[in-house]
Amino acid sequence: MINVSSLIKLLNKNKSDFFTGVPDSVLKELSAALQNQSKKKHIIATSEGSAISIGIGHYLSTKKVPVIYMQNSGLSNALNPLISIAHKKVYSIPLILIIGWRGSPNIKKDEPQHNVKGKITEKILKLLNIKYTIIRSVPDLKKFEKQIKFAKKNNSIVACLIEQKTLEKSKTKSKKKDFYNLNKEIFLKTLINSLKKNTKIISSTGYNSRELMYIREKYNIKNSKDFYMVGGMGHTSSVALGYSLSTKHKTICIDGDGSLLMHLGSIKTLGTFANENLKYILMNNNAHDSVGGQRTYANKINFNKLSKSLGFKKFHIISNKKNLKEKINKFLSERNISFLEVKVANNKINELPRPSNLIEIKNEFMK
Repeated sequence: MINVSSLIKLLNKNKSDFFTGVPDSVLKELSAALQNQSKKKHIIATSEGSAISIGIGHYLSTKKVPVIYMQNSGLSNALNPLISIAHKKVYSIPLILIIGWRGSPNIKKDEPQHNVKGKITEKILKLLNIKYTIIRSVPDLKKFEKQIKFAKKNNSIVACLIEQKTLEKSKTKSKKKDFYNLNKEIFLKTLINSLKKNTKIISSTGYNSRELMYIREKYNIKNSKDFYMVGGMGHTSSVALGYSLSTKHKTICIDGDGSLLMHLGSIKTLGTFANENLKYILMNNNAHDSVGGQRTYANKINFNKLSKSLGFKKFHIISNKKNLKEKINKFLSERNISFLEVKVANNKINELPRPSNLIEIKNEFMK
């Protein structure tokens, strides 16, 4: 195992002290170690492509090689600026990528979507002509350091792949901060019980889908059907829009603040083209809850003004359980495209299930 401070010291030693990226469960020890850095040293980006671009800007300003961290599933989001701006044959901009390797062939058990991406992660890096090191032990750090020096000398991109349980857990537990108080289980249970039989729910990746699944099983609620976005962060609203346009069924999109911000332009498309059968719910806890609780900074956004400027006709907000059922029913009964912001606390459930038989879930949803 590797102590995250050893990795940071190696990077700082090579004058790479600017970090940007998207939080990842494999790398949460790294983001926890960086959370007290100033914004001149550490920026949590909304997407991996944005993180690459922020890093490019940092290099253009300082001539120092930036460090960009991400989960390997987000490597696809990063491809455009990696290829069309930073690539050796374009602007030849040196970057250091730290990639959490979910679904590594070396790890026996992982989720289906991670297994698919995990098997091709090395192939993607090779196609991009990016030299990389798999970091599993302290000697691998020395190999990675040689590649960092190569990147600086040749103005190229290098990467390291880090598997689950490679980084040592911090002895001091960082407690997640609740920005809001409404319990998500109470809200979701009340919401589901308020839905009519043929209603369809499309929920975002991470805890939203897992909590929805948990509540269905715990309370045996079967009055509507769910499609869990086990991957594709940021694309929940687009899937919901595409589904809702070709059906008369009421379609509920349950999104998260991190997901919304990752591809914010998609909400504009939804606001422009959606019919009144689509209802958009933002579960806003101002945190990347499932990967460590890092802030999204969504608490600074006025979603009333934003949603209306993007095409929504009605805006609703729920921040406590007072008159909860009445507020939910009022939102659901709107005959216009409507946006509901729910200010919720972080997840309070210790053992959440994970969607596993995905083909069965899809087929059941499509019946």
